[in-house]
Amino acid sequence: MSKTSIPPSQHPPVHPPYFDDPRPWQVVNSQYVSKKEWFTVRLDHVRLPSGTEIPEYWVSEFRPWVSVVAVTDRDEVVLIRQYRHGLGQVHFELPAGTTDPGDTDLESGARRELEEETGFGGGTWSLLNTLSANPALQNNLTYTFLAEGVTYLRKPRPEASEDLRVHLIPTAKLLSLVDEHGFIQALHVAPLLRYLLRRALPTPTTTTSAPPSPTPELGK
Repeated sequence: MSKTSIPPSQHPPVHPPYFDDPRPWQVVNSQYVSKKEWFTVRLDHVRLPSGTEIPEYWVSEFRPWVSVVAVTDRDEVVLIRQYRHGLGQVHFELPAGTTDPGDTDLESGARRELEEETGFGGGTWSLLNTLSANPALQNNLTYTFLAEGVTYLRKPRPEASEDLRVHLIPTAKLLSLVDEHGFIQALHVAPLLRYLLRRALPTPTTTTSAPPSPTPELGK
């Protein structure tokens, strides 16, 4: 599967390890059981540090996913609504999608998705969040960008399989929209809430101190 290059500035931050972190598993054998566009599945035979073996451990592989918290100069967030066949429901979502093999970096993929799905673009961009949909069973990450000061550029150009409705929601109404179950996609709720927290709270002080030692009870 082709991979989108990830510039160093877009690599996810790594939290310092704890001294008693579990050790990685050893891969005894690995093979692909399917290598299709939307169904690439790897079957691993793994050995745990304890010696226990799991003969069949299934991992789904995907290219990186991208999404955008796009905010206009009128303090509105550009959202979409679309039908999701897995649940058979319609909810609010961020403009989002998978990266393409031809994308030069993650931000270019996110810019393309925003413009294709909503017609909006421009503004000032920064990486907001890096998350995993399921770190136990998937190998990819979702990169959410914050685009501030976006404007309407042209008519949206969604793919033939996409039936989208674009909505401009004031940021003051986002939290109530989350509380009222307007969103169902966790990978979209998390960056929205982080964005709202950034607006409400002072910038946290970055610390490089070592992780704390375990409590006596946990250290026994």
